[in-house]
Amino acid sequence: MTCVTVLEWPLQLNCIYPGIASVGLLRMNLIAMSGAVTIALASTIVFLLVVKSWQAFAHSMASSRFPKSIMREAAQRFRDDLERLGREQAVYLTSALVFTVIFSVSYLLPPKGIFDQLPQWQLIVTLVLCVIAASYTAFRLFQILIARRRLSFVLDANMATGHALQKLTANQNRVFHDVPCQVGTIDNVVVGLHGIYAISVIARKPGKDNRARLQGDVLTFAPGKLSMSVSRSGEKSAQLAREFRKLVGHEVRVRSVITVPGWEIDSQVSDDYLIVNERNLAMLSGWKEQKDYLMNEDVEAIQKLLTGRCTRFGKK
Repeated sequence: MTCVTVLEWPLQLNCIYPGIASVGLLRMNLIAMSGAVTIALASTIVFLLVVKSWQAFAHSMASSRFPKSIMREAAQRFRDDLERLGREQAVYLTSALVFTVIFSVSYLLPPKGIFDQLPQWQLIVTLVLCVIAASYTAFRLFQILIARRRLSFVLDANMATGHALQKLTANQNRVFHDVPCQVGTIDNVVVGLHGIYAISVIARKPGKDNRARLQGDVLTFAPGKLSMSVSRSGEKSAQLAREFRKLVGHEVRVRSVITVPGWEIDSQVSDDYLIVNERNLAMLSGWKEQKDYLMNEDVEAIQKLLTGRCTRFGKK
């Protein structure tokens, strides 16, 4: 076996076998790598705690000088979700950058003697934890990317619907967005002398054949392979009607309207729902009966109730 002679101070000859030298070099690299990972992970965790604490504090302090006058805009909750995902994505990307910079500095300029006495299994565990954290970060970033892409389409569909509803401002009509009730949130509610309409938006990307039809409470998208029930929208409308009845003291009818932006309406066979797209949404004003009409005082009372519910900085 070949022996390598090494000269050390004070002058002495040491005989080191190549296998032993390789093991020692491997351990030195492991120590340097693990030490840099430990320092970078600790620094990144502190950074995350500071950022998350600041975001929580800023969110709790969010307010307005005019809390009773700023109403929710069309698709407000989707705007908020998109902003939240954007902040989360920025935190992950910034944390990855912080980790990379600190790791690089710590690896190139390692602190002397701090991690030399650690057993090898602890060094390996640190590296494994780093791999797990990196994998989770990459997976979460991928999830956020997919969610933001889908949410962007939902946001656009709801904004298109909300803007189209601005045409219905006659007869003391007012449009309210993201209206909460006891069984969920209604995308839009129109209240006027000629009746009340609860508009639910179903956002789905149309294909080459963009026909949609409604039969009963089943909405089917062409070519007929995808169907879904809209009964949930009917439940929300019925619940809102019950809440209005308690307010005005008599029966109030809330019409349930289904909007499918980007789709062409093929046919409709339903007395309980009206299906429209963002271009012909104004036709819902013609879907009414004599018993749908409201008195001025009823309209004012209902609009006042919804104004309190739909202020952006009001009580959640």
